[in-house]
Amino acid sequence: MSAMRTLDASAVREAVERMVVEANCKAEPALTDAFTRCQAREEQKLSRSVLEKLTLNARLAAERMVPMCQDTGMAVFRVRLGQEVHITGGSLERAIQQGMARGYEEGYLRKSVVDDPLFSRENTRDNAPAIIYYELTEGDKLDITFAPKGFGSENMSAIAMLKPADGVEGVLDFVVDTVRRAGPNPCPPMVVGVGIGGTFDKCAQLAKFALTRPLGSRHSDGRYAALESELLERINALNIGPAGLGGHTTALAVHVETFPTHIAGLPVAVNICCHAYRHSHVVL
Repeated sequence: MSAMRTLDASAVREAVERMVVEANCKAEPALTDAFTRCQAREEQKLSRSVLEKLTLNARLAAERMVPMCQDTGMAVFRVRLGQEVHITGGSLERAIQQGMARGYEEGYLRKSVVDDPLFSRENTRDNAPAIIYYELTEGDKLDITFAPKGFGSENMSAIAMLKPADGVEGVLDFVVDTVRRAGPNPCPPMVVGVGIGGTFDKCAQLAKFALTRPLGSRHSDGRYAALESELLERINALNIGPAGLGGHTTALAVHVETFPTHIAGLPVAVNICCHAYRHSHVVL
C-alpha cells in the first residue's frame, strides 16, 4: 500500500489563481489555427474579416495579458482528486474558491456573479462562488480543469428528454435546431458541447465537460466521432456564420460526451460556447 501524499492548500490556491488569468487571456493555439483555417473557405469578405479580427483579438489578448472577451464568465471547475492525496493547511473547496476570487481580482477580470438568482441579484464583488464538480479517482494527483463560462452562449443552451425511438435523427434534429434558434446570440463561430445519456442532470454535466476538451478532438468511439462530424456539417450549413453575419463557419467543432442511461430514456443536452473557447488545466 503506497503512502498518502500531502498537498498544501496554498499550492492549490496559487495554481488556481494563475489558471483563472491565463484561461481568460491566452487562447490555445488550436483556436487561432481554426480561425485562420476557416478564413480560407469563407466566400464573403465580411465573414473573412470577422475571423481575421478574432485572430488579432486573441493574439493581442495574449501579448498584453488582457481578457479575450469582456464577459469573463462564471467560474466552472472540474476537479479530479486522487484518493491518495491529502490536502493540508485548509480545505480544498476554500482553496479553489479563494484562488478563483484572487485571480479575478488580480487579473482585473469582470466579476459577474450575483448572490441571489431571482430577488436581490446583488453582485458578490469577487465572482464567487465558483461551480465545482468533484470526482474521486485513483492515484496521488490533483487534476484541475477551469473554464470561464460567459452567458451570451450559456443562455442559448438547452436540454431535451427524448424518447429512445427518436434515435440518431432525433438527436441530430434537436442539436441543430438548438443552434438554429440561438442564431447570432452565442457570438459564433461557436463550439458545441453535447451530452447524451445519464439522467436530466448528468447529460447537462456531460455537455459542459465536452467544452473542456481540446478543440476539435474526436470521440474515441467511431460512431460518436461520425456523429460529431455530421452535426458540425449540418450546423455549418445553417449559414449563421461568424458574428451571425452569414458564412460557412457557424461552429468550429462539436464535441459529444456520453453516459449509459435508462431503458426508457434518451436525455440530450446542448451547451454552447462562444468563439472565446477558454479553459486551462493543471495537475498538482
